[in-house]
Amino acid sequence: MDRFEAMRVFTRVARLGSFTGAARELELSTTAVSRYVSQLEDHLKTRLLQRTTRKLSLTAPGTAYLDKCERLLADLEELEEDLQEGQRIPRGRLRISAGVSFAQEQLSTLLPEFVARYDELEVELVLSDRFVDLVGDGIDVAVRIGSLPDSSLFAKRLAPCHHVLCASPAYLARHDSIHHPRDLQKHHCIIDRNQPRQWRFDGEEGPNTHSAEGRYIVNSAHAARDAVLAGLGLAYLPTFVTGGFIESGELVPQLVHYRAQQSSVYAVYPESRYLSSGVRAFIDTLSEAFGEEPRWDRWMHRPGHEA
Repeated sequence: MDRFEAMRVFTRVARLGSFTGAARELELSTTAVSRYVSQLEDHLKTRLLQRTTRKLSLTAPGTAYLDKCERLLADLEELEEDLQEGQRIPRGRLRISAGVSFAQEQLSTLLPEFVARYDELEVELVLSDRFVDLVGDGIDVAVRIGSLPDSSLFAKRLAPCHHVLCASPAYLARHDSIHHPRDLQKHHCIIDRNQPRQWRFDGEEGPNTHSAEGRYIVNSAHAARDAVLAGLGLAYLPTFVTGGFIESGELVPQLVHYRAQQSSVYAVYPESRYLSSGVRAFIDTLSEAFGEEPRWDRWMHRPGHEA
């Protein structure tokens, strides 16, 4: 027996003085209404309603039970409304994990606005390029890039993520032009350990790979990009750290007629039947800010730069 439903049915029968009227209001059959009341009486081991062929009336225990029943149901309804309102308004604590370069480049301006907007939410941003155990480390939502392994986590795709081979105008002025991936053998490559060492470019003749070698090795896309800006060499980097500099002309994309590595940006969160209001608001904020044509890929849609 669903006790709360039985109590709800009993209160309507008692107030309306009719099984039929209660059934009509509750959109139940008269048989179902009668069964709920009988089950409640059996559970309480007392008669709540006096039934005659002409009318229904409350017994003395029924009168006392009705008063307490209505107060309890009202309290329950108020509690549910409060909880539902709490789910609509982000509040509490939200722990976010993200890679260092992506957070510094793309979240550093979004998150202050997000925190200011939801003033009942406490936000903690954990930056790490290692693979974080969301459950073990108490993370509510993580921003991850690349293919995702099968797991019990849920993932929401937020935006595409492309890679681009780029160099500074000063470097290109001092070195031979690059028309084919094999030309990279004659150039200085800057290595980011967080990115694949095999640089892949797909063209009309099929896939071409270049095993990147160089004298400068870092573990940060930011550091690799800064080295490219300084004219030290070429690097194969995600567009979320290079797009703005390509738009400004400080970096020049190379081999754009080849299709470079592509992946996606995801919001990842532990399996749960109900998504917390904070996680939902964070995901919605990022989805709105990024989309299928994120700001870091705007340069790709200009004539002559279609990747």
